[in-house]
Amino acid sequence: MEDPIETRNSNLSTSMCSYENLPNHEVVIVMVPFLAQGHLNQLLQLSCLISSSYDLPVYYVGSATHNRQALLRANALNPLDIAKIHFHDIPLPEFASPPPDFNALSKFPLHHQPLWDAILHLREPMASFLRDISSKSRRVIVVHDSLMSYIVQDVSSFPNAESYIFNCISVITLYCSLCLFSGKSIQLGEELLKKLPPLEGALPDEVKNFIDFQSPYMDIKSGDIHNTSKVIEGEFLDLLAQVESKQQWAIGPILPTKFDNISNSNNICLEWLNKQPPRSVIYISFGTSTTFSDREVMELAMGLEQSKQKFIWVLREADRGDAFTGEARRFELPEGFEERVKEVGLVVREWAPQPEILAHSSTGGFMSHCGWNSCIESITMGVPIAAWPMHSDQPRNGFLVTEILKIGLTVREWEKREELVSASTIEKVIRKLMASEEGDAIRKRSEELGEAVRRSTEKGGSSRIELDSFIAHITR
Repeated sequence: MEDPIETRNSNLSTSMCSYENLPNHEVVIVMVPFLAQGHLNQLLQLSCLISSSYDLPVYYVGSATHNRQALLRANALNPLDIAKIHFHDIPLPEFASPPPDFNALSKFPLHHQPLWDAILHLREPMASFLRDISSKSRRVIVVHDSLMSYIVQDVSSFPNAESYIFNCISVITLYCSLCLFSGKSIQLGEELLKKLPPLEGALPDEVKNFIDFQSPYMDIKSGDIHNTSKVIEGEFLDLLAQVESKQQWAIGPILPTKFDNISNSNNICLEWLNKQPPRSVIYISFGTSTTFSDREVMELAMGLEQSKQKFIWVLREADRGDAFTGEARRFELPEGFEERVKEVGLVVREWAPQPEILAHSSTGGFMSHCGWNSCIESITMGVPIAAWPMHSDQPRNGFLVTEILKIGLTVREWEKREELVSASTIEKVIRKLMASEEGDAIRKRSEELGEAVRRSTEKGGSSRIELDSFIAHITR
């Protein structure tokens, strides 16, 4: 079968660019994402938003492999907007791309370590690109992931260039981390502080070292951009302003909130959802960096079947460092499972159009690892979350969803992260979210918050005002 994503993006190679033909610009924006899916797609969303709404030239700079990955997985973005972006490939040294260890106690994707080592070699080609483009523009605006701070450090040597960190994580996570690293106390009520998940176990030492290595270069920035809204995290944006002296812009959600240009409406998930009653389906996906053991897959399958609720389950392995290498793992499901559940459930092993699934009227819940992309998509579409955080910022995001916004339920406490989650636990959470009065109340809160969040991105809304303010600032 022809891949609709591949087909849709086949005409985009025209926007790949080389130094020689860089045109002269007044103000040019250079996006530098960290080379992992949850980071690539947020800066691609921002690139589309800026190039389509403000008619400014945007360069999206990454390795050839990761630029291709970003394009092939451009969920919910208008191909005409993507076609306006200049994709620039910079050379990445060869790196090993091993499969994830699905039996590891920690869910963190440590198999990406060779990729992180390779990324540190991108400073020179990045400086070369910036040198060239700064000679042809009045001003160069570099918008980069915080984890690429070392790579873009030479921005400070060009008098007409300035940089801004785009934060791919929630503001509550950023605020708590800054408090911990600076020795300040986290300003939360006593009861909430007791429930706040500790950082312990969220990040392995290898990642802490990678972040520490970037830290000295993070202060080069002129400010921060956040993929969140005052409607979602107003309290934490105010708290962040007390510990962060540079200017902050909360411009999210940056993903489209209306899908007029869906080119994958014939996708199997969307076709299946069209046949289901309103708000009756729970969507299950754990992102691109989580791997389950065979036993965990079995428990989840049994929990889903026993819940007797309608479901779409995206059952995929975590990405390798190079998402195009290696054989896909074949997951073992209970014998006869797919035959038994074929009337109520759909197991999907391909890339799924998550924002469109969450926006569909038949979707009534989302069992999620609570990566920030998934959280912001679910919040924006008004879908409640069964929170099952795995690593990194996810425990804090789960806390935001369940304890602050009260639009979700916890699947298992963070302290029990190394214990097997049983089928009966999974069944109970799904039933509570999808088929109880408590679940209905959570769904109502989610829908009301989603509506307010979507309004914040429209003309006169807080996020649109912040985005206009950022654009006015960089084009001053």
